[in-house]
Amino acid sequence: MVNMRTGQDLDVTTQRPRLAERLEPQSGEVLSSTDSVCPVCLVRVCAVRIREGDNIYLHKICPEHGEFKTILWRGYELYREWSQRRLLPSQPPACSRGVDRGCPFDCGLCTGHRQHTCCVVLEVTERCNLKCPICFASANGVSDADPTLNEVELWCRTLLDRGGPYNIQLSGGEPTVRDDLPQIIALIRTLGFPFQQLNTNGLRIAHEKEYAERLKDAGLGCVFLQFDGVTGEVYRQTRGRDLLATKLQAIRNCADAELGVVLVPTLVPGVNLHQIGDILCLAVSHAPAVRAVHFQPISYFGRYPQPPQDCDRVTLPEVMQAIEAQTGGRFRVRDFYPASGENAFCEFHGKFWLRPTGAIEPAPRATTACCEPPADAGLVQLGSPKRAGDGEGARAARTFVAQHWSFPQAQPVPVTDPSLDLSSLDEFLAQKGESFCISGMAFQDAWNLDLERLRECFLHVLSPAQNLIPLCAYNLSNANGRTLYRNVDQHPAVGGRT
Repeated sequence: MVNMRTGQDLDVTTQRPRLAERLEPQSGEVLSSTDSVCPVCLVRVCAVRIREGDNIYLHKICPEHGEFKTILWRGYELYREWSQRRLLPSQPPACSRGVDRGCPFDCGLCTGHRQHTCCVVLEVTERCNLKCPICFASANGVSDADPTLNEVELWCRTLLDRGGPYNIQLSGGEPTVRDDLPQIIALIRTLGFPFQQLNTNGLRIAHEKEYAERLKDAGLGCVFLQFDGVTGEVYRQTRGRDLLATKLQAIRNCADAELGVVLVPTLVPGVNLHQIGDILCLAVSHAPAVRAVHFQPISYFGRYPQPPQDCDRVTLPEVMQAIEAQTGGRFRVRDFYPASGENAFCEFHGKFWLRPTGAIEPAPRATTACCEPPADAGLVQLGSPKRAGDGEGARAARTFVAQHWSFPQAQPVPVTDPSLDLSSLDEFLAQKGESFCISGMAFQDAWNLDLERLRECFLHVLSPAQNLIPLCAYNLSNANGRTLYRNVDQHPAVGGRT
């Protein structure tokens, strides 16, 4: 391991015994070890996962900057159950570089990565029409010129050479500030990428009704709509002004254009956790246009000289518990399970059927995480064993998203049709109502980064240097806001940025 500030080698393996020795008995039970980074200098350090009562923490020590302990998970029984699900290695089909300095410094992807790509984020602009207090990309600062259509085509051809086509998420900045966005979507589709989603604040879609139709006609699959709550005050805190009416109009315009919508709330303690149930009720009321809700607990990128406190974080089991409590049990914790193409602690997922009567029923699944055998890194159906390394799960995840996040097609054939295969319970249930999905994804920052999770990530960003980089690594920054990859033109050199 190399300290990026000094260029000196640091042996992570020799740090682990010293870390264990420094853990006092009252600090809790050591469950397992991993690697992380120092949030001050971004040097790679050893870390342990420890249990204190019902909580799981990441504890790490930097030789220069001291100890850091961050909450990872609140709810030991669910942690114990989900930790029994392990991915077998599945190296990406076309890696651009070998392992040199180790994770997270060799992204490209490197040969040490353990997961195929499911979705690639293409940032088509750095410009934005909002100035959100919460922003992954720190948009609306000094921005470079938008990439040209020729550059976008080059990106896509690079992805095809790297094992594509993959699902594409168009992001930024705010992609809709580009007047040629429909041309970009059409170009990507003609190059062989069947499913694209648009990461957007929805302002232009709300203000220009025909714009949603243009996006749909160009080949857009769904709108990934920033949607933080059901009151204006929430938006004033997360986005700088009341945007509720604008968000609702964007949903209506997408529905009229038959363009699927996924609502994406950023969850912030003290701001909108109490509205989780209301967001789901609103989403269901706008089905089938709204296909899913994808919760994203806040992560801390950018400048944070003082470490975020544990009270500043919400963990995935708390989101699932809030879903059950705030919907009166219409959705239950036991209806959710770890997303199966990636590390078990990255995401939860649940699929449901919305019946014409108003009833909501969980879609059946083969088994639970606790009795599932070790999974191939591409596995999507729990309990369905696959060969390690075949990438089946990443492919199945791409198909699932494309099918369930897109606007539903024409009415399915009636169950009386003798050609219908009723041996598939899922297909049979589909005749009785619309599907609806709920998921949550926990992004990592410099304080809670677990490099085991990072190596199993299947959500990647294509950098300006045309390297595929896991999203959490791309956004990773130290306490003073310096990054490894975002806004860094070349691969970071030893002794360079910290």
